[in-house]
Amino acid sequence: MTELNVTGRRPTLEVHELTRCFEKVTAVDALSFTVEHGEVFGLLGPNGAGKSTVIKMLTTLLPPSAGQAMIAGFDVTRQPTEVRRAIGYVPQALSADGSLTGYENLLIFAKLYDIKRTKREYRIREALSFMGLQDVANRMVRNYSGGMIRKLEIAQSILHQPQILFLDEPTVGLDPRARSQVWELLQQLRTNYGTTILLTTHFLEEADNLCHRVAIMHQGKEVVTGTPAELKASLSKSHATLDDVFIHYTGDQIASGVSYRETSRIRRAAQRLG
Repeated sequence: MTELNVTGRRPTLEVHELTRCFEKVTAVDALSFTVEHGEVFGLLGPNGAGKSTVIKMLTTLLPPSAGQAMIAGFDVTRQPTEVRRAIGYVPQALSADGSLTGYENLLIFAKLYDIKRTKREYRIREALSFMGLQDVANRMVRNYSGGMIRKLEIAQSILHQPQILFLDEPTVGLDPRARSQVWELLQQLRTNYGTTILLTTHFLEEADNLCHRVAIMHQGKEVVTGTPAELKASLSKSHATLDDVFIHYTGDQIASGVSYRETSRIRRAAQRLG
């Protein structure tokens, strides 16, 4: 499975024939892809395509039924502790505690990541400054805006300086200005720290702006992978957009794939994030 890229460096993430079955349903079906060091990789697809299941397997929250995934050279199934040290994870659900200050939230995560006591204060202050939250560090998180909460959650996930950051719908519920700020911060993470990023999103403009490459999933399978420019150029349509690519490979799922339950969940998340 191990292959070196043109630089002689092993990819940060290697996924080979990764599969997850729930009784008679195959949620992820023999998925294979790689993500290079410092790359921003997007995983796209309609609801039910298997994206969240992939994220859960890669973050060791769900065991694969078959296949293999390697993160920073560690096997997700056989070396979960080492994998957890190498990753950061920002879930779609709210992960910051509103009853604590921003600083207190970060202190808890620093302890959970087992960051040495002598380094905690520096790492926390560094993360707050990087995210532009130093002036609100002692404010209760319940009083933060949606954009500030998402910045805090990203700060939580990078305290231990992970090699790869997983983000599940990182800008859900945010207004355009806050979404743009999150985009800029993710770009800075890659530029300043060489962080590899894998994200899922339903905002195709977001994928077009942020991702070096994207993989589109449909019914548990990968149907196409490439740069946004390559995928748009593959359609026999002038001025094609990533929306056009999405619809081409998944049919009308972009319009009809959201269930009542999913709509309710998204709106609850948006309400929590302000």
